[in-house]
Amino acid sequence: MGLELYLDLLSQPCRAVYIFAKKNGIPFKLCTTEVLKGQLQTKEFSKINMLRKIPVLKDGDFILTESSAILIYLSSKYQTADHWYPSDLQARARVHEYLGWHADCIRGTFGVPLWTQVIAPLTGTHVPEEKVERNKTAMDRALQQLEDKFLGDKAFLIGQQMSLADLMAFEELMQPVAVGYDLFEGRPKLAAWCERVEAFLGSDLFQETHGPILNILEQAVNKKFPKPSPEVYPLILLRISRIP
Repeated sequence: MGLELYLDLLSQPCRAVYIFAKKNGIPFKLCTTEVLKGQLQTKEFSKINMLRKIPVLKDGDFILTESSAILIYLSSKYQTADHWYPSDLQARARVHEYLGWHADCIRGTFGVPLWTQVIAPLTGTHVPEEKVERNKTAMDRALQQLEDKFLGDKAFLIGQQMSLADLMAFEELMQPVAVGYDLFEGRPKLAAWCERVEAFLGSDLFQETHGPILNILEQAVNKKFPKPSPEVYPLILLRISRIP
């Protein structure tokens, strides 16, 4: 049995996994699993991941969840170029250092604008403006830390070459960019880093991966974005309620 990846390209970590596999020529079967259509809530999917989350990797009888674990598994199994997940102990530790900070300070913060501008209105939910402003402040703080602590004067977050850290960070930042946020205003270092990452990915792979998310705001404004299925309404409302 071949490698299967369960992904929804509206999801930041799913895009990171997809890009990594495609960029490295890793053969896989794409099992598109659309969150807003309630496909995570089916009995069939729960047999694959009882946590009802994506991305999911299925390699024969081996099932793995969590994007960072999946990326590390793929880089190790397929022996991808060393710059992704360096063999040097200290460089590898830097990747893990970033991924730990990412989970606390980036993941869950930079996806909020999509929820407030697109998902919440589809459910008739209004997010208070003070929450929106608090999230903007949190994003600004995280961007400053990303620039000062991790990027500095380097070309990429870990060194002079692209790594898993850059891929994970880039995909999270693309989420608010897709709904009109200018994250890089007054941040030339981060803007230049973003351009380097995009150039490394290549225009074809970038467009292939980001087409769904880059069109989402236009679809929402023109009322062409499909409403979530009833099965996911409670989960959406719960997620919105958890915005600080």
